[in-house]
Amino acid sequence: MNAQPQAKQKVMLITGASGQLGRAVAHTFQDQGARLILLDRQAGALADGERVLNVMVDLADREQVVQRIGEAVARMGGLHTVCHIAGGFRMGEAVHETSAATWDFLMDLNARSLLHVAAATVPLLLKQGGGQIVTVGAGAAARGGAQMGAYSAAKSALIRLTESMSAELKDQGIRVNCVLPSIIDTPDNRQSMPDADFGRWVAPQALADVIAFLASDAARAIHGAAIPVSGRV
Repeated sequence: MNAQPQAKQKVMLITGASGQLGRAVAHTFQDQGARLILLDRQAGALADGERVLNVMVDLADREQVVQRIGEAVARMGGLHTVCHIAGGFRMGEAVHETSAATWDFLMDLNARSLLHVAAATVPLLLKQGGGQIVTVGAGAAARGGAQMGAYSAAKSALIRLTESMSAELKDQGIRVNCVLPSIIDTPDNRQSMPDADFGRWVAPQALADVIAFLASDAARAIHGAAIPVSGRV
């Protein structure tokens, strides 16, 4: 197995990089001196610097994901960590009223996107001898809630995929783990829940610190974990 380089030499790939959490994770790795491949479906720079490569990609398009990630990794000269942050929340209908559109939207956004990212990145990590994958689930995946059946199912599927990937890859030098945030303190969440106590939520930077830990050598003994990051919710 190839020796893993120090953080300042590593190439970190981040999906959903333009969101609040994606930006916090990118800045954390950037401060460590890592090189960044930042993926998002929106055009424009997500972060600046000569060690940053911004890639516009639609994670729903498997062929496009494989092609553009492959090209980006070739330009960067390698890949060591994948942070799959892209995903999203939507309140749905009651289970018996759940539309195919709601189900497909949430499954595609939260679970199918991981399948596409894995198809693009796992062969590259295996080829170079190892690496890390960190995914973002949700505390809400632990149990169903009213009008949240499709969302909880989608995030639960992501967790099960993460665990399965860990079982498949841990003996080949790839660590795969997941974080489970409660409510992340973002402008959108504040707007939708204006009467909440925002201080009880999880700050994006706090969650980014946990993700960075899982991507580090300090977490080398952790495989297939789904770590709650709940703040004081």
